[in-house]
Amino acid sequence: MSRLPVMSSKRVLACSSAENAQDLAPAQKRLRKDADPVKPAATVIGTKRPALAATRAPLCVIKQSVASAAAKGGNMKQPVASTGTKTGGTQKRNPWDLKGKVSDMEDKVRNYQMKVKTLNQENEVLQDSVSQSQRKMVQVEKELQIQRSQIGEYERKLQVLAGVQDELEKVLSDKNFLQKELTNLEGKYKVMETLRDSQETELQTLKMKLSVQESTLARVQANLRDSEEEVRSLKETVAQQKDEIYAGEMERRRLHNTIQELKGNIRVFCRVRPLVGGGLPKHIQLATSDNKAITLAKTEESHTGKTADTQKNYNFSFDRVFGPRTSQQEVFEEISLLVQSALDGYNVCCFAYGQTGSGKTYTMEGDEFDETRGVIPRAVQQIFKAAGKLGEQGWEFTFTASFVEIYNETLRDLLYTGKSSKRPEHEIRKTASNEVTITNLTYERVINEDQVLGLIALANQNRSTAQTAQNDRSSRSHSVFQLDIEGVNAGRDVKCKSTLCLVDLAGSERMVKSQSQGDRFKEMTAINGSLSNLGIVIAALANKESYVPYRNSKLTYLLQGCLGGNSKTLMFVNIAPEPDSFGETLNSLRFASKVTGTPCPGGDSHSCLLLV
Repeated sequence: MSRLPVMSSKRVLACSSAENAQDLAPAQKRLRKDADPVKPAATVIGTKRPALAATRAPLCVIKQSVASAAAKGGNMKQPVASTGTKTGGTQKRNPWDLKGKVSDMEDKVRNYQMKVKTLNQENEVLQDSVSQSQRKMVQVEKELQIQRSQIGEYERKLQVLAGVQDELEKVLSDKNFLQKELTNLEGKYKVMETLRDSQETELQTLKMKLSVQESTLARVQANLRDSEEEVRSLKETVAQQKDEIYAGEMERRRLHNTIQELKGNIRVFCRVRPLVGGGLPKHIQLATSDNKAITLAKTEESHTGKTADTQKNYNFSFDRVFGPRTSQQEVFEEISLLVQSALDGYNVCCFAYGQTGSGKTYTMEGDEFDETRGVIPRAVQQIFKAAGKLGEQGWEFTFTASFVEIYNETLRDLLYTGKSSKRPEHEIRKTASNEVTITNLTYERVINEDQVLGLIALANQNRSTAQTAQNDRSSRSHSVFQLDIEGVNAGRDVKCKSTLCLVDLAGSERMVKSQSQGDRFKEMTAINGSLSNLGIVIAALANKESYVPYRNSKLTYLLQGCLGGNSKTLMFVNIAPEPDSFGETLNSLRFASKVTGTPCPGGDSHSCLLLV
């Protein structure tokens, strides 16, 4: 028991060297696979337990010795506590043999202390080795820095050498190129020498030819002077011929206008629409020898019953009557001279009149096929062709197209493409030059026939139509197509300006016949009123009255520039051949007769204008 304090002091000594245990960490890691030394079992004497420092003191020494042994590569056997029985050749002490147990522990402590001393010595050796290694490492780093600086120097020199090498290669390539160029120039020089010799020979030949050409040139110059005199004479002749052509064109226009005036500035053509099944009805009679007469025959029953039925004839005469078999081309040939007048500078107005379904739109517009095209597309085609021919004589033309609709005495722009809610209002006004214009109307500058046909198609889509008893799709408005023509002949300082006006009038029929009600009745009233006013205006112009009531309707007010003065007016009266349309046909023919200024058959002049 007196030795226990000694063990405690030894433990403190052994543990004081634990500061160097960090250097032995690698050796300790190798011993992790081995089992940790078994702690000696604590011996309890009586009820007293040994001091904690005394029981745990040997552990620090044991771990250091184990680490030292592992560092040397030796194999250590784990201490086995004596149990008083044989275990691996060691006699286990009895529990009461405390002195023996203490002796065993002292032996172990001495062994561990020896091992710790050995490990301390080894640690000092390792520390010396580490310090030497650190000094070597510093020296190696200095050498490495020197080597790196040398390598950088070598790399800079290498870059300089690479640039020199590139310049050398470039110089070599330039040298090779110059050598090839020199070879080529030497070859060219030899060729040029040969060529020079041949040129000298040719030069001698040319000198001989030059002397010959000089004599020839003298003769040519003499001929040239003669030719210039001839050209001058021809130019004078051409100028004179142009003057004659211009004079001839002016004379043609004058004579053409004289002929049209002799035919009448107001003319009426009648056209009979064919029956659906073909042929001609009995109540319409056309004379084979007279293409200006048409007769309506009506059979009336006897009121007394004693006499036979009587037939009453209504004879009419117009400037031309077209039967149901007349083609569109034949109809247009009769008015083509009027279209030419429009290009000559005279206002021309052509409109179609008649009841609904009588063929007005077919006459004016026709179908899309060439042989069935109507007056409007054929007139446009003739205008542009004639303008092209006049362009060869120095004329330049500009064309402006517009398409307006008169519906219930209200003007509508048929070329308007905006929103219907934002459609502007239009008014007819006169300019300072007494020309009629429409405010907010679309005026399109056109340069060819296709543009005009496109505008006509757009106008047909926007035109107001409705269903009546006479036609499933009846035009309930007047459509007015105007083509303003301006011609300039700068060489002659001559200008001309005119308007070609082509009108498709709304269908005319009596209220009882059309069975119009509501809005349709209002439309019919406006249509018949404007048509009556049109008849009054045309009759006033035909009779050369001093006052012409243009302002009675929007239609006549708009057309006044194309109706009066030197204007040419042509009306197509279209009639339907069905027997049940006899009354409407008679009224249409009477209206047309009033326009021509001839007496109305079977009625007075007032009844000719009563369409309701």
